[in-house]
Amino acid sequence: MKDTIGKAIFLGLGLAVAGKEQVERTIEELVKKGELSKAESGSLTEELVRKGEEAKLRVEELVRARVQALMGDDALATKADIERLEQRLEALERRLAAD
Repeated sequence: MKDTIGKAIFLGLGLAVAGKEQVERTIEELVKKGELSKAESGSLTEELVRKGEEAKLRVEELVRARVQALMGDDALATKADIERLEQRLEALERRLAAD
């Protein structure tokens, strides 16, 4: 049982990389080995998928925060910054074309 719990934890953490299909295959293996009942498998799959997605979002946020901390908030142009520059460039090109 301890081994099964360990596998479940690793599945939840590894879901962001492994994907739902891998989790389903592993849970199916546990059911075949008798380590998990068929009734438990559905709810466990859903829980692991949910926890995996949550972990993935937390990791993405941590990476984003770390990159911003390393580079500073002003080091990278945002989408809005780029759009604003494109608008200015288009306006300048229209002025040059009109002259």
